[in-house]
Amino acid sequence: MKNFSKYSVFALVSVFFFSCGNAKNEKVEAATIGPVAAATDSLSKAAAQLGKIEFAESAFDFGQVKEGAEVKHTFVLKNTGDAPVILSKVNASCGCTQPEFSKSPILPGGTSDIRVTFKSEGQVGKQQKIITIQSNASNGMTTVQLKGEVLPK
Repeated sequence: MKNFSKYSVFALVSVFFFSCGNAKNEKVEAATIGPVAAATDSLSKAAAQLGKIEFAESAFDFGQVKEGAEVKHTFVLKNTGDAPVILSKVNASCGCTQPEFSKSPILPGGTSDIRVTFKSEGQVGKQQKIITIQSNASNGMTTVQLKGEVLPK
């Protein structure tokens, strides 16, 4: 019985000791919520002021071409956001398709071209080439398509 009361007292002292420490943590936590909320608001405003890429056309159908022909098309993009957009990477889904683009910033309201060349040699049949555009815009990764049919020679 004597041991039981010692353990009970020890347990109560432990609870009291640890609960006092939690009260301090709650005060510290409450004091840091204000600056965190302010930082979150700043980030939200900054996110709202991003550029946004929109294309005049998201796909171009080149119809039918004979094998060996080169298809060239220019996709025009516009920055409809509130900050400059920089294209960081433009890739095609196949080595037979080569995109060219400018790395200059595209100002809000401004446009830029992505010129795509598709070499149809060895690509007989229906074709769908995806061009992936990576940028600092709010829609950071976008795609356009080049599609059509390559007829045998």
